[in-house]
Amino acid sequence: MTDASRGESAIVPMPIDSLVVDVLTDNVSDTYVSKALSAVSEFANVVRAGATLISGETLLNANLGFGLRLISKVGTVEHHLLFDTGPEGATFLRNCKNLEIGLGGIEAIAITHGHWDHMGALPAAVDAIRAGGGTPTVHVNPGMFNQRGVQLQDGSVIQVADVPTPTELQAQGAVVVNDGDPRLLLDGHFYYSGEIPRVSSFERGRVDHLARRGPNDPWHPDPLLLDERMLVAHVRDLGLIVFSACSHAGIVNVCTEVRALFPEIPIFAVMGGLHLGGVMERIIPDTVDGLRPFGIAHIITGHCTGWRALHALADAFGDVVSQSAIGTTYRFDQSLEPAR
Repeated sequence: MTDASRGESAIVPMPIDSLVVDVLTDNVSDTYVSKALSAVSEFANVVRAGATLISGETLLNANLGFGLRLISKVGTVEHHLLFDTGPEGATFLRNCKNLEIGLGGIEAIAITHGHWDHMGALPAAVDAIRAGGGTPTVHVNPGMFNQRGVQLQDGSVIQVADVPTPTELQAQGAVVVNDGDPRLLLDGHFYYSGEIPRVSSFERGRVDHLARRGPNDPWHPDPLLLDERMLVAHVRDLGLIVFSACSHAGIVNVCTEVRALFPEIPIFAVMGGLHLGGVMERIIPDTVDGLRPFGIAHIITGHCTGWRALHALADAFGDVVSQSAIGTTYRFDQSLEPAR
């Protein structure tokens, strides 16, 4: 199939039999939240991992950020991938330990964009993978490594933490693919995008976001965060599972690009942060309307979505919408009702 608007051949992920998603990092801890699909709660998962007592020590820690472990399967072939990591290593490793998730089997890490709350735990994750006998391939692009900052209401600028560089990751023993082009990962089980086109009339980015090349350079507006990427898997008989960690591109733009690339495959689920809190709340109504034509069976919101957006989406789409929470496991396979 081709994307006629760009005249490029689309890179199509192969259909997989199942996809298991473990939420390792997210803003919310809520084991009582209503679960979508064949989801398993944090409480159940820590008990499965061997906890004999529910306590602050055996549960997970939520913090600002997003990180998932994905396990795909086709026949007897299984692949393990991290989708981002989180803001800092100690909490990330504690959460993995409490879920009894060993990281040595992680083959690849798909990084979505150059923000500390998605990459801060990356060095600790790479060290843990190496200690477990693995050699991860980390997928990034050159635009992720500018310094970033936020302009406050009084006009001052606060810098956010730098992210680990390709050189630093390579020194830890990771293989780094630092390239802006789209590609297939792990035998074609996953599609890792290139730059996401900005086509909607209202998704114009964060007006308070700034960037600069280095500490001696001036700050300049960076509302679009063009380094952001998405990840897509195709589960046989269900459709596409779209992962968008922060949706700086705008979740309507993300879904528009997915449909342009894979027009014959329905979007079954969208999962991640929709970045509709704070300065972005003004576009919530347009976002809700913009998602209607896609007929998405499940919208699983997390991280930076914001409570106002979650409520608006739930009001509009009902049980299609649910909230991601730390420690939850989602399973996508043929036992679920396919998208219509």
